[in-house]
Amino acid sequence: MPVTRDLGDGFEVRRALPAVQRRAVGPFVFLDEMGPVTMPPGSGLDVRPHPHIGLATLTYLFAGEILHQDSLGVRQPIRAGDANWMIAGRGIVHSERTPQPLRAKGHTVWGLQSWLALPQHEEERAPSFRHHPAAELPQTGGPGAEVRLIAGTLFGLRSPVKTLSPTFYADARLEEGAELALTPEHEERGAYIVEGSVRVDGQSFARGRLLVFTQAVRIVLRAEVRSRVMLLGGQPLGPRHVWWNFVSSSRERIEQAKQDWKAGRFGAVPGDPEFIPLPERKPSVDYP
Repeated sequence: MPVTRDLGDGFEVRRALPAVQRRAVGPFVFLDEMGPVTMPPGSGLDVRPHPHIGLATLTYLFAGEILHQDSLGVRQPIRAGDANWMIAGRGIVHSERTPQPLRAKGHTVWGLQSWLALPQHEEERAPSFRHHPAAELPQTGGPGAEVRLIAGTLFGLRSPVKTLSPTFYADARLEEGAELALTPEHEERGAYIVEGSVRVDGQSFARGRLLVFTQAVRIVLRAEVRSRVMLLGGQPLGPRHVWWNFVSSSRERIEQAKQDWKAGRFGAVPGDPEFIPLPERKPSVDYP
């Protein structure tokens, strides 16, 4: 089951990955569900500037709006159904905040942020950012089912989000009784239940569960009530070290990133002088 953490002002996240039972699903090494939470007037989400290396972040909202800013000079709001794709590579700094116009009134925010490890030969590539509006993301469906492909390939579709290894990430909405089949198209496959409950192989699973499926076996998900499920996975990329916001195949590279952040060598987010200091204690994400 996901671990719940409070980021302040009552804003909770549920961390499905990494977990004791499972460290990764395909290239996905981190999965946080933010909210849903209604922020009172005058408040908002404030994730101060912080660094990343060796990964790509993928932000996807079900409700609300978040302003992304980074050390490349990008300033991009993300809204429900959009996809923000940021490749950290050798190093980037970004912040995520509620836009000022929304702070004056109560507003709801709800969504997922995931981290995808990069192939080893891509870990030191130049950082980049790309925003994809909801209208760019392909959709498909069947009886009682609607699927939006956020990244990678699935069900014969290809997303414009340019992943660096075989990947799939999709938002599936199912009416009560609807079924959705996952073929062995990808090596590793999982499903995170955002709303409702689904039945797989005679077992019932409710909201907040991350399911990981047997390889090379066709899987059928059946919605017991109206449900929303995130489908994710792809090719596993081998062991990765994860410490705080850093992902790498090398422990030495993680240590270098720590020193670079402490020494101010990562760069800054224009117009956002705050920052999150390097943790003095072991952070909540630290493996293996």
